[in-house]
Amino acid sequence: MKKLLFLSLLFINYFNFAQENSAIYVCDFSMAYEGLELLNVQKISTNDGYNNQPSFASNEALLYAGNNNGQTDIAEYDLISKTSKWKNKITQGSEYSPQKFPSNNDLAAVRLDKDGLQRLYKYNSEMGNSSDLIENIQVAYFAFYNDKTILSTVLNGEKMDLALIDLQKNTTDTLFRNAGRSLQKIPKTQSMSYSLINDAGNLDMYMLDMNSFESFFITELPIGIQDYVWINDTQVIVASGNKLYLYDTLGEPDWVQVASLEEYGLKDITRLAISPDTKKLALVANK
Repeated sequence: MKKLLFLSLLFINYFNFAQENSAIYVCDFSMAYEGLELLNVQKISTNDGYNNQPSFASNEALLYAGNNNGQTDIAEYDLISKTSKWKNKITQGSEYSPQKFPSNNDLAAVRLDKDGLQRLYKYNSEMGNSSDLIENIQVAYFAFYNDKTILSTVLNGEKMDLALIDLQKNTTDTLFRNAGRSLQKIPKTQSMSYSLINDAGNLDMYMLDMNSFESFFITELPIGIQDYVWINDTQVIVASGNKLYLYDTLGEPDWVQVASLEEYGLKDITRLAISPDTKKLALVANK
């Protein structure tokens, strides 16, 4: 296996919300014979500063954490009308990692208050009002398995723990220490994926069976890479610089380059999101 090697390895703060000049881009996405076909790449965030952490609420709507006059709020971009709006009432903090609940239109997001308090909140889809989803837990990142079960990373000093949150029982169970920030539900399965920092300081990706709670090693992420997204139940992609790489769990154990966005002038691509119908790709990049 030829691993993707990088000439320099930067120190990574695994729960830092930085990348201050990031922007959100969306493009048409499809599988092609020799990789991925990316067409109609468009920038959808209109404000300078931090615009990051995209997630699709539907095939027609994309959520992201957007710069709102110096504060980060929940933005929603309508891919049909090509317009944006703010989804939450203004709070004393900033909202990050917005995601729609699996079976209704309410939203969840991590709020970082000015006093340093960091909690997971629920936001009413109609009014934008917020309420605690779980108390006394410093949630950094999260992903829904269903409306009642959330896989999360929880702040533990300068590192993060992987934790399972049961909203119905109002409990949190710590599963592993030294977790990475990217959490995903694997499409069409009863599993989720997460990453852990290995002995070399890189990230190993695992699958968590949500019935047995057994974990299975998948692969090591390329050096310096934190973020990934599943495009189906066996294939996952990451970004490095202006290129995308794919790993197929049923194929050869290699990260293979499948697309480049060099012609669009994008660089430092990090987070990725796929629409439910897998026809749109959202990504975070600098330009």
